[in-house]
Amino acid sequence: MLKTGQQLEMRTSSHSNLPFAMSQRPQINWLLLCIISVFGFIALSRSYLSGKFDSASASARPNIYSSYRRLRAQAENDYLELRNLGANHVNDYSLCGKEMENGVPCYNVSANLLAGFKYGEEFDRHCEVLRNKQRCLTRSPKDYKIPLTWPGGRDVIWSGNVKLSKDQFLSSGSKMKKLMLLEENQIAFHSNDGRTADDVRDYSNQIAKMIGLGSDNEFHQAGVRNVLDIGCGFGSFGAHLLSLKLMAVCMAAYESTGSQVQLALERGLPAIIGNFISRQLPYPSLSYDMVHCAQCGIFWDDKDGMFLIEVDRVLKPGGYLVLTSPRSRGRRSSPGSKRGSASSPFEKFIKKLCWNLLSEQDGTFIWQKTTDSHCYASSKDLFPLCKREDGLSYYKPLVKCISGTTSKHWTPIQNRSSASLEFQIHGIHPQEFSQDLEFWRSSLRNYWPLLSPLIFSDHPKRPSDEDPDPPHNMVRNVMDMNANYAGLNAALLEGGHSVWVMNVVPMGESSTLPFILDLGFAGVVHNWCEPFPTYPRTYDMLHAKGLLSHLVSDKCSITDLIFDMDRILRPEGWVVISDKIGVIEKARTVAARLHWEARVVDIDNGTDQRLLLCQKPFFTN
Repeated sequence: MLKTGQQLEMRTSSHSNLPFAMSQRPQINWLLLCIISVFGFIALSRSYLSGKFDSASASARPNIYSSYRRLRAQAENDYLELRNLGANHVNDYSLCGKEMENGVPCYNVSANLLAGFKYGEEFDRHCEVLRNKQRCLTRSPKDYKIPLTWPGGRDVIWSGNVKLSKDQFLSSGSKMKKLMLLEENQIAFHSNDGRTADDVRDYSNQIAKMIGLGSDNEFHQAGVRNVLDIGCGFGSFGAHLLSLKLMAVCMAAYESTGSQVQLALERGLPAIIGNFISRQLPYPSLSYDMVHCAQCGIFWDDKDGMFLIEVDRVLKPGGYLVLTSPRSRGRRSSPGSKRGSASSPFEKFIKKLCWNLLSEQDGTFIWQKTTDSHCYASSKDLFPLCKREDGLSYYKPLVKCISGTTSKHWTPIQNRSSASLEFQIHGIHPQEFSQDLEFWRSSLRNYWPLLSPLIFSDHPKRPSDEDPDPPHNMVRNVMDMNANYAGLNAALLEGGHSVWVMNVVPMGESSTLPFILDLGFAGVVHNWCEPFPTYPRTYDMLHAKGLLSHLVSDKCSITDLIFDMDRILRPEGWVVISDKIGVIEKARTVAARLHWEARVVDIDNGTDQRLLLCQKPFFTN
């Protein structure tokens, strides 16, 4: 693994095929020594790898290892491929322009305006405007540094890694944004240890008591497992909720500078770009136990209450809407304004949505969604029931009707059912889920040790018992690009890894996202023929099992997918792809052109499945 700029310079200077390398051609004797070293390393490490894998349980494990002959042939092929790449500089991809350092495809305000979008929709996501996909490598900012490992990186980030000016920092108005200190090349956030984050802790306890709990440690008792934090500031409230074992996902609109989502992800906190100016969120109905908004800037009574309808759609029965905002917001109606007056549009919409105002205190209002699906019948004159219930929503237009009332998932969050009933509700056989989880337990034991500098070292040595396993906190932000039942997520947490996982369910796959969200994990539905809605350099590890084959069946480009993976992957980040050998070899060819360090590992189970392990290098501009 590349550690410093000096090590990077040493590595790139030894490979003439890279555009960033020195032009001096290696000597023949150096090449022979390199080949002999590789062969020697393979021969000496075979027993180590075999012993490592043999310690795992024999049932359902993929047995990731190969014979010496196969590994030697693979090493020869790797060397020849890298050497031949030096003659194909013209096919290598260049760096994107500086304007793309923090850019996100599908979010282009000027292009959206030219396409005719207005009234705020120009700030929304419009991949249909993205006609010519630019294939180039998104560069890192000049002062970019590898983020600190968790949990240090939660409280201190490098200011050069995010696009936030001093003026923007000073002008940020959210209470949560005030919990930051800007010092030279670092941004320090107040710790979440309960000593210096009193404001956040007190605010969280205030919400709990307004719900009727003794403290925020009892959120689980109220049925709250996952929270959608709209306009999250820079994640301090979400970080506190994570310390309480709650999954809090920050969602905020795309911002070219001073992005809340970018800073939250840089801190190792779950976040995704999203808004509902004109389209539904990429979540199914009845997804979240709590929706939180602290000065998030949304005028809730706009568009005849359609924003409130969207919150009602994603909120589970008995779930909570928490709004913290100033009491007066100009001409717009707001929580608490004209209380008891039928002329207030906000109060009118809330009443028709069958929400119950639980409490109001110091500008914070908490409503609870009804658990009686029949209550909505009284609002059919203003908010009729949707005639067609769609399971997954993928950026569909906002609708002026109530959905989810006929769903088999309509269960109050306070009445969490037994595991067996949960499987029945979601149409999942318990044995199938157990087998999937056991597969990922075994897989993780097998290939997690492969994410080691030893595999990619320029100067290999024989592994020994004294060599430690990769640290559990070497990655924090993980994306499972084809999550299925979120078995990888569960196995990582069982293994004690300090990670959170964005579980992505591809469009066209089985609809397991409601089950994933009910487990209390983070998840979203996504069409992988389009770029993922996040900022560059926001994930430490990308995992994909069977996704490439799915992409080919959808006639989408594997090359475009890998370019987007390169965009969202942090320097020195890891990629693990499991798929059929044909698409794996194609992916490895693209990875080589992107200058990833890549190795294909046989999965010795008598199938054509292969494992592609890659690491993205850290190139300085």
